[in-house]
Amino acid sequence: MDKKNLVITIERQYGSGGRVTGKRLAEELGIHFYDEEILKMTSEESAIGEQYFRLADERAGNNLLYKIVGGLRDSLAKPSTKDDITSPDNLFRFQSDVIRNLAKAESCIIAGRCADYVLDAEGIDVIKLFVYADMPTRIQRVIDVDGVDEEEAVKRIRKIDRERKRYRKYFTGKEWDDMTNYDLPINATKIDLDQLAQLVKCYIKIRGYDIEKQ
Repeated sequence: MDKKNLVITIERQYGSGGRVTGKRLAEELGIHFYDEEILKMTSEESAIGEQYFRLADERAGNNLLYKIVGGLRDSLAKPSTKDDITSPDNLFRFQSDVIRNLAKAESCIIAGRCADYVLDAEGIDVIKLFVYADMPTRIQRVIDVDGVDEEEAVKRIRKIDRERKRYRKYFTGKEWDDMTNYDLPINATKIDLDQLAQLVKCYIKIRGYDIEKQ
């Protein structure tokens, strides 16, 4: 019998360490980590300029789209090749196709972009993580990684968290920070990133995956 792919999705508060942990975990497991790489892959697959996907990346379109209230977006339909080809909704559909194909083809870790929602809808077994931390910890990590001062760190955290929250709501109808959407929410405040990776590996084993042979 074919071995089941290990697919991990990571939603994360900005500055929590979720992305760095995902990359580290992927290296330890010998599998691919996908974040912004998905934008390039989707551009190549759809023949739409990468800049369109970057503008829409983990944002719910422009300010006008933010004002739409109620009604689940038809985000899991097949992508259109008509006049609305570069609409935020259609870009999301193209991106979702790439995410589904990756999960079917290989073991991998995918950061953000509602990948857990997309793969759940497809019936693909996936380990869904959400990494968060308290504000002082996040501020310090952003200062260290981004090389900015405290005021700019706070500004980035608030802006990016807000965008991710709206993106999730717009395309899935679900709340980004509702922990019932995830298999393993992790508070990374009191553990370092190596410990965070070890914690996830323990959970993977509990879920029945042989992580030594990915």
